[in-house]
This record gives sequence, structure tokens and C-alpha cells, in this order.
Amino acid sequence: MQRRRTTDDPHCSLVGQDGRGTHYSSLSEEAIEIPQPNDAALDQKSTANVFSDSCTRIDFVLVWETIPWDLSRQQDSHENRGLQERSATIHRTWRNNFLDKLYAAGIHMEKHVTRMEKKVVHYLLLSAPWSVLCYYVEELQLRVPLQALPRQTSNWSASMLRWLGIPNLMAQEVPNLPLDYYTCPFKANKLRWFLGSSEQDTFFSTTRWHQILYEILAATQYGHSREREVGVDWLLSENVFTATFPLHKTRHHRSPREHPTTGPTPRASPLPTPCLFPQGSYKVRPEELAASSLSQRQVLFRWASWGKWSKYQPLDHVRKYFGEKVAFYFAWLGFYTGWLLPAAVVGTVMFITGIFLMFNDVPLQEICTSKEQYWMRPLCKTCPYWQLSKICSTFMAGQLFDHGGTIFFSIFMSLWAVLFLEFWKRTSISLAHHWDCSEFEDTKERLRPQFTAMAPMTIINPITGAEEPYFPKHSRLHWILAGSVVIIMMIAMVVMFMVSAILYRAVVAILLSSSGYFWFVALASCIASITGLVVNLIFILILSKIYISLAHFLTKWEMHRTQTKYEDAFTFKVFVFQFVTFYSSPIYIAFFKGKFVGYPGNYLSFLGIHHEECSPGRCFIELAQELLVIMVGKQIINNVQEVAIPKVKCWWHKHKLLSTKKAGKEGESVLVEQAPWVMDHQLLVFEGLFDEYLEIVLQFSFITIFVVACPLAPLFALLNNWVEIRLDAHKFICDYRRPVAEWAQGIGIWFSILEAITHPAVISKAFLIAFISDFLPHVYYKYVHDSSLCGYVNFTLAYALWDFVLQSNTTCRYRAFRDQDGNLTLTQLLAIRLGFIIVFEHVVFFIGCVIVWLVLDIPESMEVKVKRERYLAKEALAENKVLLERQETRSKASVTDPATGSDWETKQFTRS
Repeated sequence: MQRRRTTDDPHCSLVGQDGRGTHYSSLSEEAIEIPQPNDAALDQKSTANVFSDSCTRIDFVLVWETIPWDLSRQQDSHENRGLQERSATIHRTWRNNFLDKLYAAGIHMEKHVTRMEKKVVHYLLLSAPWSVLCYYVEELQLRVPLQALPRQTSNWSASMLRWLGIPNLMAQEVPNLPLDYYTCPFKANKLRWFLGSSEQDTFFSTTRWHQILYEILAATQYGHSREREVGVDWLLSENVFTATFPLHKTRHHRSPREHPTTGPTPRASPLPTPCLFPQGSYKVRPEELAASSLSQRQVLFRWASWGKWSKYQPLDHVRKYFGEKVAFYFAWLGFYTGWLLPAAVVGTVMFITGIFLMFNDVPLQEICTSKEQYWMRPLCKTCPYWQLSKICSTFMAGQLFDHGGTIFFSIFMSLWAVLFLEFWKRTSISLAHHWDCSEFEDTKERLRPQFTAMAPMTIINPITGAEEPYFPKHSRLHWILAGSVVIIMMIAMVVMFMVSAILYRAVVAILLSSSGYFWFVALASCIASITGLVVNLIFILILSKIYISLAHFLTKWEMHRTQTKYEDAFTFKVFVFQFVTFYSSPIYIAFFKGKFVGYPGNYLSFLGIHHEECSPGRCFIELAQELLVIMVGKQIINNVQEVAIPKVKCWWHKHKLLSTKKAGKEGESVLVEQAPWVMDHQLLVFEGLFDEYLEIVLQFSFITIFVVACPLAPLFALLNNWVEIRLDAHKFICDYRRPVAEWAQGIGIWFSILEAITHPAVISKAFLIAFISDFLPHVYYKYVHDSSLCGYVNFTLAYALWDFVLQSNTTCRYRAFRDQDGNLTLTQLLAIRLGFIIVFEHVVFFIGCVIVWLVLDIPESMEVKVKRERYLAKEALAENKVLLERQETRSKASVTDPATGSDWETKQFTRS
């Protein structure tokens, strides 16, 4: 049932919204002001991720910058100063409103200030207390441990090698390996039944603390919700805050200080437990070589080293430190890299087979020994005739890829793609259950704050039964259709630029060939191609920047309900654009270039310009060269950029923060540089996984769609991915700020994109074999004319028309099956080609469907575990076993009036 939403709608979950805010008991007290800690006290704790009380853990850091009044008066004119003052006043008001509501919601805070020569940097440390954490964990229905269970081998290769009795060279001893548990949704009033509930500091993982606090930050208002003045992300985009991030965790030890741990409210429990002191560097020092003394970040740093390239990934550590979304990325990338190994082996065997077949290839020998026997038609109106024997080396290179094994390798790669996706689906479901996120998108994912604030109606959720904000489908459909029109227009512009580049190359080649200068005539085609690529690249880069900004705007405009749907919609928009951009060149070479040229005496043209032809060595060779450039050159450039650009950016960011002199004493300067929030602020901002996924998905597309033209593509992809895993791991651990841990149920829409790619890939391979490769003409000639292929070259060459011969006074040949009157011959071969396409795709699709039917999505062992978890949850949460009464985890707390709120620019405070 739908109903219109009013301004006092109770079904809004925004933190701090007047009349319906959410507040917590332990944080409703007045702020406790503390004096500025002295240098000695701060220096002792400057490397610890805790407040100055040595106990309260830091869950999040908010950063903003201000310019001192005297400096702003000296630098700017009166008019600019007035504008800056008004902007600063608005930002200060928004910031104070935001922080007041965070304070009223019960968040512990402590502020530190770094004074520099030209600006003041404010660091606000945030911590969520136990009661807030319990409330949100129960609200989000997160699962917590009930009972530990023995770890099971998660790698099929490890199980197989152990069964065969073969030493596993990929195995490694990973210290502090997280345990596996039976879990169930958290209930605060059943706390005692959960495993480890007496240890508040370790009961919930660090990533859970970060996630909960970010949920609060994202849902906290600083203005009117109808104006989208909600959440820290909007404040970051408006430069009210310059950064927000959780701290990296390093080596830890326990403090002798103790604090209460049991019960939903820490202050009410008499049982003590020690605090944690994370400190030190992620690099392992000699005294920390013992595995038990390593932190999670140090364990992951060891995994990121180049010496671990052949070892299994510690995915549980990655998930525990970075969250499920990052862990799924590395799990998928590692799984894909492992599956590339058989494809690379078979592709390499096909390449080596081509080398041996090349020496006994009769058509190749005929071409190389023809000398002046075959004079070929000019490639353009002003180009000279050329001898077929001149392409001996190029044709020889093409035979490495175009031989009898091509059809086998095409079928193998088609079935490989189906098997890979089916087994990844199985692995993904197992990992989602193992990481307690298998039901995240259906029942646990929160609504986007912007959606909640702007929705005009409410509706009953058919799954949860709760009333929630709702956008009518017809209004969203209008926005989606409008966005689709914009996307189609942008894609059409890309196609127009591609056609323009083709025409540009043809015109420039003609002009240079007719210029009369020797070097211009000799290098006409090369100069035209290079300059055309540069011009096309500039246009594509400009369009890409515009399109990505448009995609962000359109996706926000569509008002998607959850963050997962928002990211899926954005990913689809950008991938379609990038697909057209990256694939336009190989698709043009494979299926269009040289197909509409005509023949001597009847050349076709477009806008008066002769159609572009393939090089003398056929389009198959050009396609192979294109793939080699993409799979080798482009990947090397990308990897160099992934190494160099983060290092340069990180150096420049640190230079900007540390180049100016700090005000104050020399000891304070040392303190600032040692503080963990300052050190993490110097790192780069994590910008998401879209670019990482896009690079690998495009790679998967190339090796499935065009692998016929380059059997070595899987090998180059395998080598690249071994490097990619190390580079990405190093960036996440060393160069980036710690990202906010995000839940995920898999790799999202990327899996649907991969599935969608496999279907046109089969059809593409069928067309490439039928019309680009010489495989079918070879077979036809063997069975109809001569099984030894003698005379095959002459069989594939047609004579120019009589009129053309009389006009040019020269007899020439060209590749086609036509008579000297220009009529098509060998319709039987055309029928064979079309029949091959139909048979090939039907056979591959049928075998693929059988594979899908045979491979179970859910392993039997996981079904047993699910049933066991349900039984334990029923036993643990049964009402007749409850010995503790339900304790309230939240209570009302008055919202600080913005008019009388605190001045967060100057105040120094904490909560204990």
C-alpha cells in the first residue's frame, strides 16, 4: 500500500531530524571539556589510534581547514574577502549543525589542531560507544558468532593436491588467521549467548565500528532534507570538510588500563577488560618477526610483496581489514587469474603448433617463392602496383595464429568462459555465506540517505514488512528514459568521431602520397595512422571526462533506492561508453575494414573518398597486431601508471601538507608528523574499485571476443594479472587511506556484464573463423580441388576487370572470389561459411547450457552449514533460555539547538 509522505513522517531514518531523531542513552550527557594535552602526554600517545584518555578507540576522523583571519586580510582584495567570508560563514554554520547533531546522537569526539604558516588544519576524532554500536548492529541485522567451527580448505586445488599427496607450493602459513563461525543475527537482549560477548573491544570487528559510524555520518542532517542537505558526502563535495577516513591499523599491544566490557552499556558493568593500543608501522621490523606480533596491516603487507605472487591470497584478512567489497574484488581477480592458467597453456600450445605448421605450409611457400608472378592492385588511386611476394614475412606471422587449431581453441575458450562464470558464481555464493553477507541486498542494505530525504511517498516492503520511503515508478521511468537518450547521444558522438578518424586517415594519406616529397610519400600511411590515433584519442579523452560527469549526474537524478543499485546503474552507463570506445577499433578492423572497398574498375567511395583497405597482409594480421598492442603495450603502460602515479600523487600530497613551516615549538612539529591521523591524511583518497574492475573486465572481453586472432592473449593477461594483484594490494595497504568498509554480496553488476559478454563472444568467434580466417577456404579447397593445397594462392586471387586492364594497360590481381566480369563465384563457400556460423554457435551454446545445468550453484557442504546455523540460532535465541531482561539500547536525548550550538572551530572536548 502506498501513501503520500508528510513533513512529519515517522518513517525517516535520518539522524538528528527534528521530531523523529534517533538518540542514545550513553551519549546524552553534557560535553566534558578538557584542557589542551601537554606535549609530553601527547608525544607518548601520538602513534596510538586512541583518544588522549588512552582508552577510547578512534573510529573515524573528520578534517577541515581554515585560513587565519590576519592572513586572509593580507592576501585578498576587499571584494574577494567579502565573498570568502560569506562562504566561510555558510560552511561554518553547516559544519556546526552537522557536528551538533552528531554530538546529540551520542558520538564521542576529540579535536586536535595543526597550525601551519598559511592555514589551520582541524582533526576531529570520532568514536561510537558500545550502546550506539549495539543499536545499529541489531537494526542492520548483522550476524555475530555463535560457535566456532574447524576451518575448511577453501581452495579446490589445495584439496586435490592433498588428496594426490603432492606438496602444495601455493600454500603459505598466514599468521593470526581469522576463525570460521556459525552465526546468527545480533540481538542485544541475547548478548550473553554470543561467542566472545564479554570482550567489547573485539566482539565486533574494527571494520564494523567504521561501518556503523559511517552509517551515522551519511544519514546526519545539517540543513533541510528536502534540499538534500544530508550526509557527510555532500559536505565533502561542498568543501565543508576536506577529508573523512578511518585510520589504518598497525601493531598492537594491550594496555594495563582496564574498562568495563559486559552488558549493553559499558558504565554499568563491573567486569574489566584491557584496551588496545595499535601503533607502529606496517613494515615488519626485526623484533616483530614473530607471527603472533604482526598486525593485520603487516600481514597484508607481507602478502603484497612480490615474493608471494604464487601463494594463495589471505582473503579472510583482506575482508577483516578492508571489508567485503574489497575482499570480493581480490577474490574475483585471484579466481580469474587462476582460471587464466589453463587458457594460457592451451593458447601457448596453439601458438607453438602454428610455428611448426608454418614451415610446411604450402600457401605460404607459394607466396614467398612467387617473385613477380602475382602483381596486386594498388591500395589507393595514386599508389603503385605491388608484388604478392613482398608480404612473405607478414603472411608468415599470420600463419602463427591462423591454422587448423584455431577452431579447437575457439570452442575451448567459449566453454572456458562458461565454466569460469559458473564456478565463480558457486565460489561467490560460498564466500558471501562465509562472510555473512548472502542476504545483504535483500534485507540488510540501508536506503540511501538522499533517497530517504527526497522520497514523496511510503510503501510496505514486501520482504521486511516495514514501511519505507518510495518513489513512484512512473516518475523514475521518465528520468531513466531521459538519461538513456543522453547516453545514446554520447555513444553516437563516439561513433561519429571514429568515422571522422577513418576519413581523416584516408584524406591525409592521399594528400601526403600526392605531395611529391619522398619521405611524405614513403610514410604517408604511417603518418596518417599515427596522427589519426592522436586526434581520436584527444576527442575520446574529452568525451570521457564529460560523459563520466554526466553519468554521475544522471545516476543521482534517477534516485536509486540503495547504494548497490546506484553503483550498478552508474557502472552500466560508464561501461557501455567505455565498451564502445575501446572496442570500436578492433570491431572495425575485424568486421568492416576492407569489406566495402569494391574491386578494380568498380571502387566504392564515401563522400568521394576511397574506402580504407586492410594492409597487404590481410585484416586478420591487423587484428592480431591490434590485440598485441592492447594486451602487451597498453597493459605495460597501465601497470607503469599504477606504480608511478600513486607515488607521485602521494609525494605531492605530503609535500603540500608538510612543506610549510608549522607554527609553535619544534616539539609540536614532530608530534604532528607522528600523529596517526596526520600520517593517514597524507595518503591518497580511495576512489573506489570501478577503474580496477573496468580494466580487468575489458581484458576478459578482449580474450573472449577476439582471442581467435591472438592465442597468446590469455598468457599476456595472466602475466598482467599476477602483477596487477601485487600493485593493487600495495596501493591499498601503503598508498591509500583506509577505505570505509562496505558490505557486498558479490561483484555486483560486473557479473551480469561478464555473462552478457560471453554470448556475443561466441558469435564473434564464429564470424571471425568464417569470414576473416583462411580455415574454411583451406578445408573447401582440400576436399574439392587438391588435398595438398597446391595452387591455393592462385585459387583465392581474382583478375581485375577487362575495362580496368585496358585503361591501366596492366593485368593485376586482388583477393576475392569473382570472375573477370566482377560477378561473385563460389556461392558454395559462402553457404559453408553461413552454415558453419549456425552450427558453431548452436553446439557451443548447447554444451554451455549442459555445463550450467551440471554445475550446482550452492555446494552441498554449504547447505549443511546453513541448516546447522539455523538450528544453533533457534537454540540460542529461544525465549525459554533468556536469563537477562531486555535492556534499552537507546533513549531520548535532546538535539542541540543550532542557535546555541557549540563553536566547533575553537572547542576542545572529549567524551568518556
